[in-house]
Amino acid sequence: MTTDARHDDRPGTTPPLRTARVLRVTEEACDVWRDGGVATVPFAATLPAPRTERVSPGHLVAIATATDGRDVVVWRWFDAVVLGEEADGSVRLWEPAHGEVLGRRRPGCRHLEPGVRAYASAGLPGAGWWVASAAGGGDVVPPADLDEVAAFSASNGLWAAALG
Repeated sequence: MTTDARHDDRPGTTPPLRTARVLRVTEEACDVWRDGGVATVPFAATLPAPRTERVSPGHLVAIATATDGRDVVVWRWFDAVVLGEEADGSVRLWEPAHGEVLGRRRPGCRHLEPGVRAYASAGLPGAGWWVASAAGGGDVVPPADLDEVAAFSASNGLWAAALG
């Protein structure tokens, strides 16, 4: 890790990431549920605006911690409904902002029954859409694709802009 408040994109400098569920959203920050409590976390500059149209209650977000201890939201997964599984193993999903989409399951994502909610993302390399895990309640927040988000951010030089 770097020693100052600015983050660089060299290997080994990935900030700690964790997930949280979104409760409320403004253009600058969102309220999230994690570890049995609510916290307000600002969005990283790299998360596109308008954020109130891109992030909604029920979404899962990745939060990065900068070297100065600040937390920022750097990624979000959509909260989608599973419509079924295709013959090739793809998962058909419905997401309010995108309608029906086909996603590939991440390794470790088990079979999902039609009608259940799942966390899905777009933008990570390898597929148009990925299905990370079932979306559930309670205190358990799935780890989702944190390694992939970290690698994507590093390979695209996003850490300094997100955490600077």
